[in-house]
Amino acid sequence: MNTAMLNTVNTVPISSPAPLRSARYRACLAARVAAENKGRDILVLDMRSCTPLFDYFILATGTSRRQIHTLAEETDAALRAEGDSRLSIEGYEASKWIVQDYGDILVHVFDPDTREYYKLEELWADAQRVDWEHEDQ
Repeated sequence: MNTAMLNTVNTVPISSPAPLRSARYRACLAARVAAENKGRDILVLDMRSCTPLFDYFILATGTSRRQIHTLAEETDAALRAEGDSRLSIEGYEASKWIVQDYGDILVHVFDPDTREYYKLEELWADAQRVDWEHEDQ
């Protein structure tokens, strides 16, 4: 085999993954998915001025174990479709408070009692609320 032939055989285009959209876009997407799946009291909190650990929190409430699972699963599917990958998930089995970590965003899905008990929106009252319903898609 000559050198020219080796070069053409070994030249395979490698596609790099598309860059992720902004954390804000993906946070609003997660909120829209929660709304589409009948989540309640949906909030997106801009955490950038409050902590260096995360950019956005998404908070949603589900009314049953099944709905809480659906909210978590559908959110994950939508973010995966954007090229994002979940780093971890906690609370899925107990289904009182599911937290999904995507690095720069955290998605919290609560049952009503647990949401009322922890009151994250009050704990992080300094965080700016994002108007996710009117954010550009």
